[in-house]
Amino acid sequence: MTTSTGRAMRAKPMPVEERRGAIAQATLPLLVAHGRDVTTRQIADASGVAEGTLFRVFDDKEAIIDAAVERFLDPEPFRAALRSIDPSLPLEMKVELVLARFLDRFSGIFGVFAALGGRPRPPAQNLEIITSIFEELLAPDLEALRVPPAQVFKFVRLVAFSSAMPQFGPTIGLDTDQLAHLIVHGIAKPTAAPATAASAAPTDPTTTTSPMGTAPC
Repeated sequence: MTTSTGRAMRAKPMPVEERRGAIAQATLPLLVAHGRDVTTRQIADASGVAEGTLFRVFDDKEAIIDAAVERFLDPEPFRAALRSIDPSLPLEMKVELVLARFLDRFSGIFGVFAALGGRPRPPAQNLEIITSIFEELLAPDLEALRVPPAQVFKFVRLVAFSSAMPQFGPTIGLDTDQLAHLIVHGIAKPTAAPATAASAAPTDPTTTTSPMGTAPC
């Protein structure tokens, strides 16, 4: 932020941890755009602070990058986004919303780590927590499901992960509503109910059925 004379304005006073979090959050899109080549000047401008402020709360640029990645990998905002979905919505709409959140999460992870290159992959998350979120979300639909919610979670995660991969995503060409329809309904047409002997028998329009049997009209 600058004044009309071009001088950087003093950043509004903020607790150290809050300032660190704000700077880390502002750094994330810069990492996707510039990778390790991002400059502290760019980070300062995006954070709305003077460049010197960065080094009052971080040791160096690598520490800022580490804090930004750690903030991005925090699973709680993603879990909160899943919990925000209304369980009373129709099943297919819920799956579509879940897919959209997973796609956004995986796309962000691929983007950040591709831009930084060489950094360790994110650690495995506690899948029991997300499984319990799915169980609550799909509780109203248990009678309509052929598999338990934990299995639905695995299907959704697999589809979202492959759809978000940079080398595959653009070639899939499917929207979240199409993917949700695939997960909920599969690829096979519904099978017709088997015909009973009575319904399968051809009807002769020239005859009627009476308690005594078939007789001409």
